[in-house]
Amino acid sequence: MAARPRFDPELRAGLAVVGGVFPPTITPELIPFMRRSYASPPLEESLAGRSVVSEDVTVEGHGGTPITVSVLRDPRRSGPRPGVLYAHSGGMVFGDRFSGLDMVFDWVERLGLVVVTPEYRLAPEHPDPVPREDCYAALVWMAQQAEQLGVRPDRLVVGGASAGGGLAAGLALAARDRGGPALVGQLLDCPMLDDRGLTPSTRAFDGVGVWDRTSNETGWRALLGDAVGGPDVPPLAAPARASDLRGLPPAFLSVGEAEIFRDEAVAYASGLWAAGVDAELHVWPGGFHAFDIFAPHTALARSLVAVRTAWLERLLED
Repeated sequence: MAARPRFDPELRAGLAVVGGVFPPTITPELIPFMRRSYASPPLEESLAGRSVVSEDVTVEGHGGTPITVSVLRDPRRSGPRPGVLYAHSGGMVFGDRFSGLDMVFDWVERLGLVVVTPEYRLAPEHPDPVPREDCYAALVWMAQQAEQLGVRPDRLVVGGASAGGGLAAGLALAARDRGGPALVGQLLDCPMLDDRGLTPSTRAFDGVGVWDRTSNETGWRALLGDAVGGPDVPPLAAPARASDLRGLPPAFLSVGEAEIFRDEAVAYASGLWAAGVDAELHVWPGGFHAFDIFAPHTALARSLVAVRTAWLERLLED
């Protein structure tokens, strides 16, 4: 096993609690357990005390199959607002459209954003391209319905965390290649970008932290089947494979130093810079995967939240 950095002391103290609901090693047999343990709490509980309302809408997903999207907004705001299509985390195999969305609720309240979060279908029951194309269909719907949703069509962003970050990167590529909705930014938190598992950071975490090497193999194989790691995986599914990153919207990338996605996030940011795309990259010392979701009270998580919010504010200002 490759050498790995130490966890931030404050984060390390929280890992024992995280492990109760999110074991470091997730095999295919654990997917049913993860779908129960990582399910979001009742929405009323999450939104208690917040100025955020949610409306469920049925839209056509990939292949015309109906999927549910939730539209989150602050009822105190009026007039068209910037919009974010947000894809949830869960390794492509678990989670729901409200998983890990506390930070998104903050965007709605603090920045007045309108957020659309799709209930994209999960692997392995629904392998590639279903999860991404469900999200893309929701993005196109959001752009087409911008006036009715109170969304500014010139202020559309895609974003997500972990699997959702990888999906968001794929959406940005798809929108560029298909002449789809014009995006002004892509927010990629600890993104799941590369199915090949070849980087040093991918090989450095076995049985420790959150989302280790085996978990990553579980997620990618569920999504791609026997194609995983081979020559025929499309860049829209694994954006690290994209050879042309020109013409993509500005990106925000954030990743922990002590997690498997560190090296692929750094490489993707480097590729964006080489292609002339604005990219802001943060590598958090001692940070495990998705530490801002699992340990939002820590100093490192608060720092991440601050720089991410500041990026959004700069990106979306007039």
